Amino acid sequence: MSESKRISNLYQSIYNGNPWLEVNLTNTLENVTAEQAYRKINPNLNTIWEIVNHLIQWRRNILRRVEGEVVNPPDHNYFVPVLDPSEAAWEQSLQNLAKSQESWNVFFEDFNDADLEKIYVNNEHTYYEHIHGIIQHDVYHLGQIVILKKML
Repeated sequence: MSESKRISNLYQSIYNGNPWLEVNLTNTLENVTAEQAYRKINPNLNTIWEIVNHLIQWRRNILRRVEGEVVNPPDHNYFVPVLDPSEAAWEQSLQNLAKSQESWNVFFEDFNDADLEKIYVNNEHTYYEHIHGIIQHDVYHLGQIVILKKML
């Protein structure tokens, strides 16, 4: 099995599989209502919804980088307040998360392992580091979501 296939399988497992850490994004977010996702547990913490939207934007950012674009994150680091707290808007965020996963799956279908060594010009990190970084980023925020969900 190629390295990119192993990485793809790992990323997929964090999204909706059976990862080593025993939780994934899909199962964790299942049955979370818009009201719960929008709830601010503490004024110093992000909401579940804000974290989900942050994940989506960073997934898109890193994908664009490893596709060859130069992309800089905004000053707000993709943490922005949710303006529409409706169930429909929450469903749209969950669909956008699913679409971001599908975009990564498509990316990995034709990815050449030799490209893992390519360097992203803005920070001198390899594509390998970027891809593993976004997986680590998802896991980090998945842990936050798990804790926030327990606090609801």
